[in-house]
Amino acid sequence: MATQSIERAVNTEVQLMMTCLCDAFYAGVAEATVRVLEAAGCRVHVPEDQTCCGQPAFNGGDFESSRKIAQHTAKVFSGDLPIIVPSGSCAAMHLHGNGLQFENAPDEGQMGVRSLAKRTWEVCDFLVHGLGKTTWPGRLDRRVAIHDSCHTRGSGTGAAMRTLLGSIAGVELLEIGQAEQCCGFGGTFSVTFPHISTGMGTLKLDEVHAKRPDMLVSGDMSCLMHLNGLAENQERALPHCHAVEVLAEALG
Repeated sequence: MATQSIERAVNTEVQLMMTCLCDAFYAGVAEATVRVLEAAGCRVHVPEDQTCCGQPAFNGGDFESSRKIAQHTAKVFSGDLPIIVPSGSCAAMHLHGNGLQFENAPDEGQMGVRSLAKRTWEVCDFLVHGLGKTTWPGRLDRRVAIHDSCHTRGSGTGAAMRTLLGSIAGVELLEIGQAEQCCGFGGTFSVTFPHISTGMGTLKLDEVHAKRPDMLVSGDMSCLMHLNGLAENQERALPHCHAVEVLAEALG
């Protein structure tokens, strides 16, 4: 089916960092990201040697490993093109995590890592605040609940998701209670403190289900994976998807 036209950017080239979760579980999110970026007028490059952003090692305190990963990422994504990530969590690692783990490192030891922070965008944030897209075409008759991940706090992602999704004809955005509440995943936190993690996620699900949405949407696959697992275990499954998948579906 032909993609509907939208106001296009002019010759915008970007690099796509697909993330570990796209590689292992959410290939459809990577595909949707490419489709949406191309519809917005971008030429998308996908470096083959990309791996992880390094956040799992960083969160676990293994800075030696996470620094090596960051240096590899800087090498793979060298140049000056924007780096687009369909994950607020991975974007936050580039924007903030690397600054912390290289805080006292000499410049020559960073191997271009500083450049990652200057060029990395979460995809919805990039569409709205990088390309200036404030509307999106198509129609979807959906009641949508949005979960803002902890790592997108203080960024433009939450507002960007609402701007784009809310502009689609037929979409009703639902404001859920305790919107700032963490889903409880936190990477290794959910493994180290499973009971606390489950309690936090259950509270989030209670607030979402209270609004009776057609689907739960987020800009972070890790949150969606965690909440969906809890929902299925509690026998109250709820359709869920990444925000960029909604944008791709709306294109037709």
